[in-house]
Amino acid sequence: MTDRPEKDQAAADGADTPAAEESPDAARQALARARAAAAAKGLRRTAPGRPAPGSRRFRPGPGLGDVGSGAGPSRRDPQPLGPIVDKMFAERGWSAPVSMGGVVGRWREIVGDHLAEHCVVETFDDSVLVLRADSTAWATQLRLLQPQLERRLAEEVGEDTVTEIVIRGPGGPTWTRGPRSVRGRGPRDTYG
Repeated sequence: MTDRPEKDQAAADGADTPAAEESPDAARQALARARAAAAAKGLRRTAPGRPAPGSRRFRPGPGLGDVGSGAGPSRRDPQPLGPIVDKMFAERGWSAPVSMGGVVGRWREIVGDHLAEHCVVETFDDSVLVLRADSTAWATQLRLLQPQLERRLAEEVGEDTVTEIVIRGPGGPTWTRGPRSVRGRGPRDTYG
């Protein structure tokens, strides 16, 4: 070491001393020392946000050409799920079963609350819709409204989803008892 006093040695090494804290040039001196050390190592100063010359930059691979595309739309942006699901249903042939489920699940929305209170979907197989009315009067009314009902179903779920509508009246009690019953006229009352 040199013959300097300890106080001068600490100031030269950049140790915190009251004299170094009071000096306005202490920050400049520290920055100058850091730059000198970086230059001795071969590092160069660059502008903020720019890579240093000779450094390795990220090069997008195939299919990643628009990384950081900015504010405009990009093929990497999240896509709506509806068109993707529709495409999958069409590719796998699930369109008809999904449409059938849409008729049964949205029956009240398709025909309205008033009509849905008096008739329900009993079955829907092979594009044949079977409706059950709660009275014979409503079964007759449904038969009269059948053309409008077919048009409404075609608008909502597609043209070929429902090809036939079968309208049934209310189901009466069964009078057959046991495994060996004889078919006959049964009671003289009608239930539909």
